[in-house]
Amino acid sequence: MKKIFLYLLTATLLVGCSDVLEEHPKSLSAEVFYNTVDEATAAVNAIYGPMRTDGGLSTNYPAQLEGLADYGNSRGSQTPVSLYQGLDNTNITRVGAIWDNFYQSIRNANIVIKNVPNGKEITAAQAAPIVGEAKYLRALIYFAMVRNWNGVPLRTEENMLEPNIPRASVDDVYALIIKDALEAESTLPDVAAQPGKPTKWAAKTLLSEVYLTRGDWANARDKAAEVIASGKYSLVPVSTSEDFQKIYGPEVVSTSEEVFYFKYSRQQGFGLVNYAHRATAQYKYYGPGGVYAQYTDSAANSVIKNWSKNDLRKAHILYNVDIGLGANTCLYRKYRDPIATSLGGAGNDFPWYRYADVLLFHAEAESRANGGPTAAALESLNKVHRRAYGYDANAVSSVDLVLTDYDATTFVDKVVEERGYETMYEGKRWLDLKRLGIAKQRIKEVKGIDVAEKHMSWPIPNSEMLYNKALTAADQNTGY
Repeated sequence: MKKIFLYLLTATLLVGCSDVLEEHPKSLSAEVFYNTVDEATAAVNAIYGPMRTDGGLSTNYPAQLEGLADYGNSRGSQTPVSLYQGLDNTNITRVGAIWDNFYQSIRNANIVIKNVPNGKEITAAQAAPIVGEAKYLRALIYFAMVRNWNGVPLRTEENMLEPNIPRASVDDVYALIIKDALEAESTLPDVAAQPGKPTKWAAKTLLSEVYLTRGDWANARDKAAEVIASGKYSLVPVSTSEDFQKIYGPEVVSTSEEVFYFKYSRQQGFGLVNYAHRATAQYKYYGPGGVYAQYTDSAANSVIKNWSKNDLRKAHILYNVDIGLGANTCLYRKYRDPIATSLGGAGNDFPWYRYADVLLFHAEAESRANGGPTAAALESLNKVHRRAYGYDANAVSSVDLVLTDYDATTFVDKVVEERGYETMYEGKRWLDLKRLGIAKQRIKEVKGIDVAEKHMSWPIPNSEMLYNKALTAADQNTGY
């Protein structure tokens, strides 16, 4: 099914191009390319390409973020990431590649937003969801960028031909993100056109996290509650640790908890790079080998040490293997594909938003908006907690958390703990710690390291600083 999806995507990208390529061997222009639904669809599909590459979501982005999480450490050339003193040249180059790929996708989104509504053979009703998809992806990317770089140049359909764009404020970036996401919410379909495409529910989920990040608790709660009330999503039942492969496995096409994923397949250039794993005689979680760039210690790291063995997620994600760093060393196997065809050929998808995210957004926002935990907040948290221990997510269980055990502070602490375990190795933990204002505190508590201020943001790359004449040295992030 994944191969079929990718073949269809490739075919779609080619639709409408053949005549131009055969009869008019010159650069494409808006006048000849954005006129039909097929051509507009090909244009919106091009937004995904740069994000999917090794420089984007396939490798660099999650690798840089996972090295920052309190539950683990980076090794090899990634080591400086989890020393928290600032990035070396190798890792500066890696985050620069992320920046470049994200802006390439933003450029492609801007082209769609500007040109598709003017297509001569496409109706307004047909154009609206295509433009909505482009705005959703643009909002998603700017949301990733503002959390890692703070204010960034805002390139939109209005100024996309201008090379020199000043650095926008954080507030201005969030204003565009919210505007784009709201427009996507109003124009995206109720049901995804195909796996890997966003819906209005994905837009609501994005808005919930954006509002949560901005401290707008009521709106964050309401958007998450709308997704929950839709009845379109549910947690995949599990009874053993291996059942989580029904969620993350390489053969999975889609599940009941998929809100928005980036889709991958066992095909070079279309596959996820499982940079966490290794292949040995004993463990073959990733066929081509692997670089095992991150690891943890089950005895020394308190997050892992305090994680209950009865939580099925622990056995699914972690496995013990001594890679020369001690007998208690653990690697991650959340995305395992023993028959991956190449280093970049794993079939696992990248879970940007799952229903578990929605439930945990709701639990936190509901409690914060109310000034303390409510029955509704607790139920959202308990659904994720029950499933983790192999129980029916929708039925009272022996592992249920009890409302009277928590106040406003301890309840949010519990949600944050649960989200840390639930989304481990999804590139979300460090961003949560930053959002909560506890990143430095947590790293000091768990790892005993004082985080340098320069390590709280990624440096703006030379590709931007040298060629964007609207920027000066003062625009660079602290310490770089």
